[in-house]
Amino acid sequence: MLLELAKWLSQLSPETRFFAVFNYLTLRALLAMATALIIGLVAGPRVIRRLAEMKFGQAVRTDGPQTHLVKQGTPTMGGVLILISIGISVLLWADLSNRFIWILMLVTMGFGWVGWADDYRKIVNRDPNGMPSREKYMWQTIIGVIAAIGLAFSVSAGAEGHTLALFWKWLGSGMTMPLPNKADLIVPFFKTISMPLGVFGFMLLAYFVIVGTSNAVNLTDGLDGLAIMPTVMVGVALGIFAYVEGNFKYANYLLLPNIKGAGEVLVFCAAMAGAGLAFLWFNAYPAQVFMGDVGALALGGALGTIAVIVRQELVLFIMGGVFVVETLSVAAQVLYFKYTKKRYGQGRRILLMAPLHHHYEQKGWRETQVVVRFWIITIMLVLIGLASLKIR
Repeated sequence: MLLELAKWLSQLSPETRFFAVFNYLTLRALLAMATALIIGLVAGPRVIRRLAEMKFGQAVRTDGPQTHLVKQGTPTMGGVLILISIGISVLLWADLSNRFIWILMLVTMGFGWVGWADDYRKIVNRDPNGMPSREKYMWQTIIGVIAAIGLAFSVSAGAEGHTLALFWKWLGSGMTMPLPNKADLIVPFFKTISMPLGVFGFMLLAYFVIVGTSNAVNLTDGLDGLAIMPTVMVGVALGIFAYVEGNFKYANYLLLPNIKGAGEVLVFCAAMAGAGLAFLWFNAYPAQVFMGDVGALALGGALGTIAVIVRQELVLFIMGGVFVVETLSVAAQVLYFKYTKKRYGQGRRILLMAPLHHHYEQKGWRETQVVVRFWIITIMLVLIGLASLKIR
């Protein structure tokens, strides 16, 4: 929005050429981050107060860590603050003609809506189960499939207007036309190793990455500040990949695919980082507000979508290692419990409590210790992921 205004002003006269500076992607990314941060910090107290007035309080599980009982009634669904900050900032500073921006907005707001419906049923309708799992996954699948189809041809397109043309060409070929090499699955740390996916393989991978990351972040969101800071760090790192791959010279030098238009994703990543840091101001221990599914599902979906755009799904797996391990800990706990119950008549557990962060709490770690240590692990994993830019 403001980009178009700046372009128009810069062409009025020599005196207004200064506004051409807003064409610089890095400047708009910084402004997007600052805008989202300011909106979040200013609107935060009002949003929290409104959530408290509406009695959107967190219900704490009685079988969880006893130290969490004091969190009962803390306002939740604070993810709306993140979505508002991201939405306004992106609409102000991003190039709204960019195809990737709209796919990201679709996934983020769509998953946010699913999370909102789930939270609303749990809290307002006093339904402990919230949205049934089948219904939740159905909506996630619909959004994920739509995004996966759009990404398959958006990533492969050579220019902004070629996406739809490429789709029709694929249909005209009887759905047999292969995707270009830049749509392959990239194996990090290797120069020439990549895996051709084909259109349906690309869509399937994109779907699982988007939906899987969304649920992984949601499972991680169990302690004050635990999920939001890794989300910010991974998002910023993926933004760097987007900037590099959107620039032909940088992408060619680093032997990465040149994804036309991907650089604009940096603005979205910056807005997400600013919104996340603003939320952390209120979510740091002891939290004044919780993210809820509305925030966790949306941010996870956004991270997965960005990773697909920049063709770094495996790097996301590395940098988001905390999310991955948290998810695996839940899966392992459930499967082992069911297996032992069937075989021995009584279910047994691998961990003291799942997800993994609760296991360490049960072992005696303070909540802040778990959070900060998981942050440190994420920093190291993000640095390893960024190293793949050069070590190839």
